[in-house]
Formats: sequence, C-alpha cells, structure tokens
Amino acid sequence: MKTMTKRMFLSLGSASLMLVLAACGQPESQKTETPPAPPPRPAGSYHVYVTNERSGDLTIIDSVTNDVVSTVPLGKRPRGIHVSPDKKTIYVALSGSPIAGPGVDESTLPPADKTADGIGVFDIKEGKLLKVIHGGSDPEEFDLSKDGSLIYTSNEDTGEASIIDIAAGMVVAALKVGDEDSEPEGVTTSPDGKYVYVTTENTGEIYVIDTAARKVIKNFKVGLRPRSVAFFPDSMKAYVSRENDGLLSILDTVKHTKIGEIKIGDPKEPALIKPMKVILSSDAKTAYVSTGRGKQVFTIDTATDKVTGSFEVGRRPWGIGLSPDGKFLYSANGPSNDVSVVDLATKTVIKTIKAGESPWGILVVEP
Repeated sequence: MKTMTKRMFLSLGSASLMLVLAACGQPESQKTETPPAPPPRPAGSYHVYVTNERSGDLTIIDSVTNDVVSTVPLGKRPRGIHVSPDKKTIYVALSGSPIAGPGVDESTLPPADKTADGIGVFDIKEGKLLKVIHGGSDPEEFDLSKDGSLIYTSNEDTGEASIIDIAAGMVVAALKVGDEDSEPEGVTTSPDGKYVYVTTENTGEIYVIDTAARKVIKNFKVGLRPRSVAFFPDSMKAYVSRENDGLLSILDTVKHTKIGEIKIGDPKEPALIKPMKVILSSDAKTAYVSTGRGKQVFTIDTATDKVTGSFEVGRRPWGIGLSPDGKFLYSANGPSNDVSVVDLATKTVIKTIKAGESPWGILVVEP
C-alpha cells in the first residue's frame, strides 16, 4: 500500500509539472485573457431616440459620439414617443392609418390597417420592442399619468381621447373630444397630474380632461390648427402652438382659458412659419418652437412672452428635444430623413445625423 501511494504521488507531481511547463511554453497568441471592462460612460451622457414615421423604426443616437448606435423595428407609423418615470421603458404610438396631409381626399387613400394601431412598449435595457398594447384607433400623440400607470392618447380618426391602463394593456375609457372631424392631435399632462390637455386641429380647440374624474370638464377655442402644449412647472400657465396662425397662445391653466398670444411669424408665403412643437428648457426660462416648413426653431423669453431669436435647423423640423444640461437641441427633419444637432451657445448646427424615413418624434433619455 505504501509503495502504491508513493507511486501515485509521483505520478500526480509529474502531471502537475508537465501542465506548468506546457502553460509556460504556450504561445502568447493562444493564451486566454479576460477582456478589459468597457470604459464607463462619461457623466451626463444620454441617448436620443427618434421615431421614423415612414420606415416604421426607432433610431438610437449616442450623445458621446453623435452617431447612430442602433435602428430597431417598431411597427407602422411610429410618431408620439415618451419615457416612463423610472426611465426603463419607452412608449411609442403606432398607427395603421395611411399618411395624409391636410385637405387630402381620404376616399383616395388605401384602407387603414387597424391591426397595426397600438402603443409599442420598448425596453431600454434590452433595446427591443417587447409588445404592443391596445391604444384605441389611430393613436398619434399621448402622454403619461404622473405615476406612469396610465397613458392618455389622441385618436385622430374617431375624435376621441383614450385612457389606457398600461399594466392591463387595455383602454379603460374613451372620451369624446369633438366629433369625428375634430382631429385630436396634441396630448399633454399637467406637471401636477390633475389635467390632460388635448388639442383638436380642425376645430381649433383644447379639451380639458380631469384625470381624477376621468372626464372632459371644459373645451375652449385657441386658434387655427393647434398642435402641441407645453405646461410650465407650476401647472398654472402653458403655451400652445397654432400652426396655421403663426402664433402661440398663452393659456391660464387654472381657469382653462386663453389669455394672450405670441407672434412667431407669417404662416403664409414666403415665410411659411408654422409653429409645430413647443418645449420648455429645464428652468422654464426659455421656450423653443419648431416651425415645420419654416425650417427654423424660435426662442421665447417666458418671463416677457417675447420672441428673442431664431435659428435654422433643417427641412421641415417637427419633433425637438433638449439635452439634459440644456446645451444642445435635436430636431427631427422629416423630408431629409435626418436629425440636426444644434449647439445652443452658438445657435448653429454642429452635426446632421442620418435617421430613418421621415423622422417625427424626438426623445432624450439620460440613464
């Protein structure tokens, strides 16, 4: 037994020595090394998400390089885009209705694909579309409740605003906001979460939804073809863009009424200044307004409600968004299929990034 044990130890020792020698003699090219960890993202970096209406996908841009890092299929006609309060999920309005501009004879259009209507649910970490939940007919724009459990969306072809329970994936209420020809468009939740404003393009009104009661409590006229609403942080004031007037309306959002106007430009030839999307800086001191065919973004001093300037961004800008630090503005330029990056210190475009076909909405998300 002792002799066998001794032989076993000698054999094991020889084997171990051979393994050590083999490892030492292994060529450098064959050695396996643990790859270095990727460098941490710079502080303040973020991603820009762009919905492309005609190509049906999502362009994702990295703020560090201002390059496209991914393009993800979504579905038909992605337009409105918003992020959940925890910044883990992006929601996108999808529609199977054919694209048609103002005044188009709808009888000449192909039939709508109602199976394509819904709200896409995109997981930011996984970088993919998880599912599509019911969002009513032809959803275009929407906003979330303050706690992120509900979505309020405009249903353009039925003259309704739907309230969607995200967890259940279903519409829990459909509210009339005019008739079938009213064409509800913009949807914005007040910062305090008490109200949702829905604009109607054809009738020039705003419908006010009481979120607690889940009903329309008022509607009032604002002007020709209102598009988007931007609430001030105190929920007491808002701007609404009026595409066919070349104006912004100033709103008292306590009394739910129009109290003033800001002249942006002449919506007729040759200026074609048509206010579309309006957003506020994080400190709410400056408003930015895209102007569609006007190719420009206008700036407004919100303390005086006066235009302070403008700068050109690209062809027919619609969606716009700001970097978290407020130093850069991004615009979705539909006809040229690109996104402009504007340095707000110099009011100049520092880069133009190719996106999908007909970029529509811009969403900036900081991890």
